[in-house]
Amino acid sequence: MTLNIAITGSIATDHLMRFPGKFTDSLIAEKLDHVSLSFLVDDLQIRRGGVGANVAFSMGKMGLRPILVGAVGKDFAEYRSWLEKHNVDCESIHYSNEKHTARFVCTTDDVANQIASFYPGAMSESNLIELGPVINRVGKIDFVFIGPSDPEAMIKHTEEAKQRGIAFIADPSQQMARMDGKQIAKLIDGAAYLFMNEYESSLIEKKVGWNTDELMKRVGTVVTTLGAKGARIQSKNETIATVACPPETERIDPTGVGDSFRAGYVAAHSWGLSPERCGQVGSMLATYVIETVGTQEFSFTNEEFVNRFKDFYGEVAAGEIKKHLVK
Repeated sequence: MTLNIAITGSIATDHLMRFPGKFTDSLIAEKLDHVSLSFLVDDLQIRRGGVGANVAFSMGKMGLRPILVGAVGKDFAEYRSWLEKHNVDCESIHYSNEKHTARFVCTTDDVANQIASFYPGAMSESNLIELGPVINRVGKIDFVFIGPSDPEAMIKHTEEAKQRGIAFIADPSQQMARMDGKQIAKLIDGAAYLFMNEYESSLIEKKVGWNTDELMKRVGTVVTTLGAKGARIQSKNETIATVACPPETERIDPTGVGDSFRAGYVAAHSWGLSPERCGQVGSMLATYVIETVGTQEFSFTNEEFVNRFKDFYGEVAAGEIKKHLVK
C-alpha cells in the first residue's frame, strides 16, 4: 500500500562555504560579548536546500512520491523542475508574488563546526497554506511531516493535522531556539513521531519542562539522533533500538545529514519495517549525504545502497529492504 505523506518545511537555496581552519582559534573568551569577525573562505557552493525540500528529495530517491508543502518565490522554476525529476509532488507549493525563495548561508570549518544565517523570504508566507486543499487534490493524507519553517505555519499545520485526525511527525529542530515553551509544546504534543538531537532534547526539558517520562506520555515514538553514534529510538520510556551509523568513505559536509536520516526513517516506516530497520535505513542514507557537498547531490543505485547496507547491517537486514528498492 502506498502512503500519501505530506512534507511541510522550508524550501531554500543553500550557499555553502568552507573555512580552512578552526573558528575557535579566532574566538577570545573575554571578548565574546562583542564579536566582529570575518573569515576568508576557500570555496563557495550554491546548492538546493531547505529542510522540507531535502526530506522530500531524499524520500523520492528511496522510491516514494512525497507531497512537498511550502512557500517559494518566482525564482523557483529551475529548483521545481529538479524536484519533480526526482519524484517529488510540487503541486501544493505556494508562490509568493513579492519575495524570493529562502536563503541559507553556511560556513563550515575544518572540524565541521558551522556558522550559519537563514533569510526566510517567501517562507514567511507558508502560514497561508491550508492542508485541506492538499487533501482534496490527492484524496487523503496518511502522515504529515512538520519540519522547521515559519513558526506560525508550523503551529497551524500541527493544529490542522490534529483537527483532521491525521498522524503527524514533529521535527521542530532549529526553530526551537526561537520558540518559547508553549509554542514547542503545541508542536510536539500528540505527535506520532518526534525527531530531535540530544541538544534539542535538553531544550525541550528546559523550555517546556517535560522530562523524558512526561515526554513519552505525549509522543508515540521519540527518535534522537546521536551524531556519529547513530540514533536512539524510544517508545513509552523504553528503548526500542539503538542504531549504529555506517562509516563514511570520507567526511565532506554535514549539512542536511539530519534531513536525510528523517527521510530514510519515514520511507522505511512507510514500507512497514521495524523501528530498528527504519533507523538503519535513515543512518545509511545520511552517510551518503555527509560524503558529498550539498544536501541533494548524493547518488546511488538501489543495488549499491542494498549492498552497502548489507556490508554494515547484515544479510537479514538487507533482505528486508531489498524488496522495496530492487524490483
